[in-house]
Amino acid sequence: MEKVAYALLVVVGIVWLGFILYGMVEAWPYGIIGFVGLGAIGLLFAKVVKDRLKSDEDDYYSENVDK
Repeated sequence: MEKVAYALLVVVGIVWLGFILYGMVEAWPYGIIGFVGLGAIGLLFAKVVKDRLKSDEDDYYSENVDK
């Protein structure tokens, strides 16, 4: 049940992002501001994921600390 909910959220997010990109293309050249903003958010998200994957301390706490 939880996986279905996550899958639906991913699909909705992809469709939403598609509409945003379509709107930015329609608003060209002013839409370039949106493309720069989305690029910055994407870079920050990639940095967070990379830092999380490389962090041994977070892995230790998630496996060994009592919940």
